[in-house]
This record gives sequence, structure tokens and C-alpha cells, in this order.
Amino acid sequence: MPKLYNIKNWTRQNLREWMDEKSKSVSKVQAFRADQVFYWLYQQRVESFAKMLNIGSETRKLLTEHFRISSLVKSDSLKSQDGSVKYRLQLEDNQSIEAVFMPHTSHNTVCVSSQVGCGMGCDFCMTGTMGLVRNLTTAEIIDQVLAVWQDLQEEQNLRNIVFMGMGEPFHNYKNLLQALEILTDEHGFNFSQRRITVSTSGLLPKIRRFGKEKIKANLAISLNGVTDEVRSKLMPINNAYNLEKLIGVCREFPLESRRRITFEYILIRDLTDSIADARGLIRLLHGLKFKVNLIPFNSTTAGKYLAPYPEQARKFQKYLLDHGVVAPLRISKGQDIQGACGQLVVSTTA
Repeated sequence: MPKLYNIKNWTRQNLREWMDEKSKSVSKVQAFRADQVFYWLYQQRVESFAKMLNIGSETRKLLTEHFRISSLVKSDSLKSQDGSVKYRLQLEDNQSIEAVFMPHTSHNTVCVSSQVGCGMGCDFCMTGTMGLVRNLTTAEIIDQVLAVWQDLQEEQNLRNIVFMGMGEPFHNYKNLLQALEILTDEHGFNFSQRRITVSTSGLLPKIRRFGKEKIKANLAISLNGVTDEVRSKLMPINNAYNLEKLIGVCREFPLESRRRITFEYILIRDLTDSIADARGLIRLLHGLKFKVNLIPFNSTTAGKYLAPYPEQARKFQKYLLDHGVVAPLRISKGQDIQGACGQLVVSTTA
């Protein structure tokens, strides 16, 4: 029996081209049926071709013979006091990843992973202790969103997607771009490009490439230090792409009107949280269209770094605000379930 393709690894254009080719030998199969398939998969979220009611039986039979519809197994879920839910999702090779649902007053967000583990080795991040196991497929990225959606009440909806879970998204560039295409496809999920954010530790060649893509998702960059000495201590990637190179690429990054680059800055007690650091941050980013997400360090079991004192974090934020910098102080959701920034980690058993 021939191997079945996972249909969620295919963009709508891929599927249209395949159906167009099949239409030459199979009657009643037409390329536009790909649009309908996407509607059923991602707007109706069905898990069987038999449920795609306005698609003819001959086309459904053809799909069944060549494709399968994947899903992820929820092996565990933890609910935070703030309403966030961390899901542990089992992949087909028995590896696991984590995704986090985060409720807000006016909207809901899902934080998705792009890899099993991560190879960037950031010193403050628990995911880095896993090392890189493998990239996720496009389907495995998409299925995280669907897995979270299954548990939402009818009146709830997902508005934002952030690629800030396990892994470096730009290390999995091809599958990331295919996932973005499906997520923003008007026949697929139909998410607004402005509601999707991709976070990178700073892979400069991929940042340049991302700026030229047709899909204009938001770009977020993990900065976390205002000197090369501190940033290299926290993020080994800075040894390859130092701050001068990083900021230079950011100056060249094309931005539409009212769009800006988000710089994520972790406040670590006595390392990155001084007013001198705040002044350095303003100098470093001067001239860019940007905002800064201030993220108090989320303590981990390793205990190597400490969270800033709340008063110091507020002083840091106030200094930025007083100097005209948009700088929300993000109180990370899901800290009590180890679901906040830098806390996602699973043991690798496969």
C-alpha cells in the first residue's frame, strides 16, 4: 500500500497543483476543490475526508487513497491560576513538545513550538538544556493550533499566534513559512498577518530573507543584553552575530507603516536590570522603529539567575517610558505551571 501524504504538510497551492494534475486522468476532480478541502480542514476543523460534504465522492475517494489527516495527542495539560493552559503534545515518533494557551481580556493567544528542543543554547532558557532533537513538520506546527482550539468554548476564539515556544523558528525556515502560508490563507485559518509574531534569537541571514517574504508576520528579536559581553554570556549566537551586526540588519529590515520590530528584553537581577542598562538600550536602538517587551526573568529549577525585584523592574520600565520608548512590562502567564517564557522543556525519550 503506498505511503499516505500528511495533507497538513501541503499548502493550498501545492494541493491545487496536485489536483490539477489528477484531473487529467480522473473525471470530476478539479483544482478548485483544494479551496474547499482547506475550508473543511482549517475553518470547520474536520478530521475525516468523509465529512467534507460538498466535495464529490470521487474526489473524496481520491483524497483518502493518497492523504491522511493528522492530529496530536494531548498527553498532559496543566492549568494556571491565570487561566493559561500548558499542553504537552505527543508526536508520531513519541517525541513531545509543549504549546501554551494564554487568555487575555480582549483576545486569546496560542504560543507554538517550531522544534523538538532547541540548539541555540541560551543560558537562561530551559528548552536549550534539551539540545536540538529535530525540526517540526509543517503539520506538527499547524496541529498545535488545532489541538488548543479543540478545548475552547464556543464563545472563545484565537486571535494571536506567537512562535515563541520551543525551538528557533528560523532554524526551521521552510516549514515555518509553509505554516504561515496555511495560517494566513483566506481558505485556511485566515489569521491576520498582523496577529502572528515570529521570534528569533537573531539569525541574521534569515532575518534578511524574512523581510523579503510575501507574508508579513511580525518580527520579534530576543535581545536580552545591551553589551556584547552580557549578550554573549546569555546567548551564544551573539558570538557569531554581535550587536552591531544585529542592529545593522534591523535598520535595513523593511517595515510597513505602523509596524515595528519588537525587541524582547529579559530583566535579570543585577545583570540586565539597571538604569545604566536602560540607558544603553535606548542608545542601542536609537533610530529604529521598535518597541521593547520587558520580560522579568522566570525562575527555573537551575537557579542560576534571579528574577528582578518588582520595584526595580518598574523603575527600568519608567525610565524607558519617560524617554519615549513603548515598553510594556510583560507579566508572563503560566509561571506556576512552568509555562512561561524560557520554561518549556520535556525529556526526550524516543
